[in-house]
Amino acid sequence: METFEDHYDSMLKALNKYMPGADIALIEKAVRYAADQHQDQKRKDGSPYIIHPLAVAEIVAEIGLDTDAILAAILHDCIEDTSSTFDEIAKEFGLVVAELVEGVTKLTRVEYSTLEEQQMENLRKMFMAMSKDIRVILIKIADRLHNTRTMQYQTPKKQISKSMETMDIYAPLAHRLGMQKIKWELEDTSLRYLDPEGYNKIMAYLEEHDEESTAFMRSIQTKITTRLSAVGIHGSIYGRVKHVYSIYRKMRDQNKTLDELYDLYAFRVIVDSIPDCYNVLGHVHDLFHLVPGRFKDYISTPKPNMYQSLHTTVIGTEGIPFEVQIRTWDMHQTAEYGIAAHWKYKQGGDGDGDEKSFEWVRRLLESQQDTDAEDYVQSLKIDMFNDEVFVFTPRGNVINLPAGSTPIDFAYAIHSGVGNAMVGAKINNRIANFDTVLHNGDIVEILTSRSAKGPSRDWLSICKSNQARTKIKQWFKKERREENVIHGKTSFDAELRRSGFNPAILHDDELLPMLLKKLSFECLDDMYAAIGYGGLTSTKAVGRIRDDLLRYTRGIQNPTAGGRDGSPLRAAPSTTLNRHSVNGVIVEDIDSCMIKFARCCTPVPGDSIVGFITKGYGVSVHRQDCPNAQNRADPKYASRWVPVHWAQEDDQPFTTTVELDCITRSGLLMDVATVLTSVRVRVKELSGRDMPGGHSSFTITFDVKNIQELNLVVTKLLNIRDVVGARRGQG
Repeated sequence: METFEDHYDSMLKALNKYMPGADIALIEKAVRYAADQHQDQKRKDGSPYIIHPLAVAEIVAEIGLDTDAILAAILHDCIEDTSSTFDEIAKEFGLVVAELVEGVTKLTRVEYSTLEEQQMENLRKMFMAMSKDIRVILIKIADRLHNTRTMQYQTPKKQISKSMETMDIYAPLAHRLGMQKIKWELEDTSLRYLDPEGYNKIMAYLEEHDEESTAFMRSIQTKITTRLSAVGIHGSIYGRVKHVYSIYRKMRDQNKTLDELYDLYAFRVIVDSIPDCYNVLGHVHDLFHLVPGRFKDYISTPKPNMYQSLHTTVIGTEGIPFEVQIRTWDMHQTAEYGIAAHWKYKQGGDGDGDEKSFEWVRRLLESQQDTDAEDYVQSLKIDMFNDEVFVFTPRGNVINLPAGSTPIDFAYAIHSGVGNAMVGAKINNRIANFDTVLHNGDIVEILTSRSAKGPSRDWLSICKSNQARTKIKQWFKKERREENVIHGKTSFDAELRRSGFNPAILHDDELLPMLLKKLSFECLDDMYAAIGYGGLTSTKAVGRIRDDLLRYTRGIQNPTAGGRDGSPLRAAPSTTLNRHSVNGVIVEDIDSCMIKFARCCTPVPGDSIVGFITKGYGVSVHRQDCPNAQNRADPKYASRWVPVHWAQEDDQPFTTTVELDCITRSGLLMDVATVLTSVRVRVKELSGRDMPGGHSSFTITFDVKNIQELNLVVTKLLNIRDVVGARRGQG
């Protein structure tokens, strides 16, 4: 079992090595204070709890932070897990330390309705704190790193949930901060619990091939060292096998086995200056064969996390590809420790840091406004932690965006005013569609107009970045409230009906205040507006109050009747005979609205049908087997599909389309026309064309009264010689 003395000595060694000027007396005072506060608490392995804060402080020392950060690391669990208070810590160790501890403290004492909501609030608080002082997140990452190192003592369920959270949030965050060394350890350790079989398989393979890997890396290292010595370039060269999770991802992404995977090795060349980096690159390409398309210059165009290096992939005489990374010593420090290597307080500054380096933190805080918790957490992973694409403005300025971004993302990354006034885009001086995916090196120009009507709702599904999506929603929230209320009410009422509730339930004076409180809105129009501009989906809104609606409707029913469904607030069964129809169709729960029949599938009475609420054109009626009606489960469109029924009206004609497959022969068109005349249907259009292989196709558009009449016509057509098939038109 680990002991207090072991961890205390280890922490002091790290302080002496990485922070020789640290205030040891104050740090010892903090250790005594934390040990006293945690004295009755134990770790899962039975060791004293104080071991964890000491281990976190050691990690914080290794990444080179200052005395205040060490003190906060030692005290980071005191407010959360003990009776210690913010004021008490501020009095004993200073306001800065207390604010750091408060920033790290999770919101575990507040109840939330969903896990996503709690996770969002924790992230929100963390980002708020790190926007003031980046040390908050550095301490938090150190805390998570030690917890992953001791994950073996947790239950299997906890191991999986914590490892998933680490993969989703903390490893990408370490990457975003440029802390590659910690990121790799977080990923490898998490993979051990998320896919132990895959992890162990890779480890066994690496151990089995350790000798040949070592020999290969030694030979490459010798070649590069010899060449650089010969040309007078001083540098440090070493090779390594890529990390387990990196190999795991390559296997999954490329669908290859370990034996088929060759790109397993990486070499680093660290030199004194930037000119030396480019000189080394030339010598590496002279020694080995370059793999086309695998060279990246992150020195002239650094990554957003400040990472700089030259990357190239080459193939040696053994036929094995490997990567070479070339950087200076300063770049290496940044690559290992990321943002910590550039933080001002390392040089005795006041801790304000480089504001431009943390602009993405401000964007994170902006994007959380008016955003549903689950959407925020999901979009956060996409927006901040995915691979980036680097594109240029016409003036040559570099804009970095999430991979898969479009001109819409680019426009809003420049300024919300540019995005709102956008009417077109040029990529590499050619007009491009709004949904064109941008690639590294593209030069993008946004075309704007003062008369632009603003963004379209469709842009929300086209753009990739959370920044663009948030700004579009904010525009709709500000400029289109009345439209949002109407759109949101239609969507919410449709979702209520689909869940079995009559929208009239919202007029109940006893129930409505409770529902609004649950949904965190002051009035119904505010909720409708939020749904209208995309801040909340109707599916989630109804989901949050479904249990309350069920309890309420059951409560107002007669309890002696065994819960019979007599409540006027439950959606009544469809009574199509008593409802007013439009064009022979009844829309459930809507007494009268504009109806049109979809041209893609031309439904007729007797077909199973469904309605789609269009924007400004009423309800479009589709056959249920229509390809365009197969997206009914898609959350983006689910609220716009409504139940519809045929009315019992037999004298109204409906237009439909039938396509015939035939063997080509003369006189066939005359035979088709004769049959159509004999069944006395009104033909609106008849066209035909020859197909390859001696076949022909006829498309016939005509009026029928119902499905029975349509089936009769199709049967007659199929009886024509050389007509081999018939099908309903599908657009």
